[in-house]
Amino acid sequence: MAYEVLFEFFIWNTVFNVIVLAWWSVWIMTAGDFVYKIHTKWFEMSREDFNKLHYFGIAFYKLMIILFSAVPLLVLWKIG
Repeated sequence: MAYEVLFEFFIWNTVFNVIVLAWWSVWIMTAGDFVYKIHTKWFEMSREDFNKLHYFGIAFYKLMIILFSAVPLLVLWKIG
């Protein structure tokens, strides 16, 4: 029973995180100017720094999804 619960947890964890990643990416691609205006009201940064920050953030988040959601899911799928 614990295997099934853990497997389902990693499925939903991966799905949820991929949805968040896609949502973040789409917002930056389609409404980047709007998001930049909001961020510059709170923090002083150039457009180049803003782009670097979000590019790094998206890449880091993707790596964390792979390492902590997708890989454990694949391991559970393989041993199950």
